[in-house]
Amino acid sequence: MRIALLADIHGNPIALDAVLADLQAQGGADACWCVGDYAALGYDPVGVLERLTALPDAVFVRGNTDRYTAQSELPSSPVEAAWSDPAHLLALIHMAQSFSWTKGYVTARGWLGWLAALPVEQRSTLPDGARLLMVHAAPGTDDGPGITPATPQGELAALLAGCEADLVVVGHNHWPQDRQAGGVRLINPGSVSNSPARDLRASYALIEATASGYRVAFRRVAYDVQAVIDAVRRSQHPAGDYLLQFFEGRFMPDWLR
Repeated sequence: MRIALLADIHGNPIALDAVLADLQAQGGADACWCVGDYAALGYDPVGVLERLTALPDAVFVRGNTDRYTAQSELPSSPVEAAWSDPAHLLALIHMAQSFSWTKGYVTARGWLGWLAALPVEQRSTLPDGARLLMVHAAPGTDDGPGITPATPQGELAALLAGCEADLVVVGHNHWPQDRQAGGVRLINPGSVSNSPARDLRASYALIEATASGYRVAFRRVAYDVQAVIDAVRRSQHPAGDYLLQFFEGRFMPDWLR
């Protein structure tokens, strides 16, 4: 059994097409597990949704940006920052415009209900009996700080405690990870789109599972980043300047510095 793990596609069908082509070159997959953040913060939300839902045996969970889009929510941190300091108000307005743009896009094409119905988690059992849990940020949540390479081991163990799984798959922080704590293995396949500046290539992972065990392989795939930059500019996306920082190699989170 082979499972492809795809996370954080963010409305970028060019990157997704490159990943799917690489997946086919690797022999394809029996199932695709999709780890959230499909539509928002990208120039073509529906193009991504159409491609993903056409995949055989695709399984989905909700990401935080999927929820923001479907439920007209905003991340709590920018809202709190704007309340405490009006200097942050313009950034909050741009963020609200961005999610409104995406919501209008998916609503016009009939996808809003699909986004709204996404579950927080999915569970399965691999052929060797290993219990698999997929959730966007951390067990029980699609949001918050999630799990990064800098998350201390003790904090990781606390986040995974009681998850009733042997293998947990997350996304959210856009960087590949393979860690263990408290007898639980954690995998982040990295992001198909919006990668940090250290490596702009798309990232995904493959699980090869048999009755005797499983192994995980991470893949990096180059794609036409300039074509994405051009598409973002043509789209007149209200958060276009914010999006371009990813594709121009200007985004680097503190935990990767």
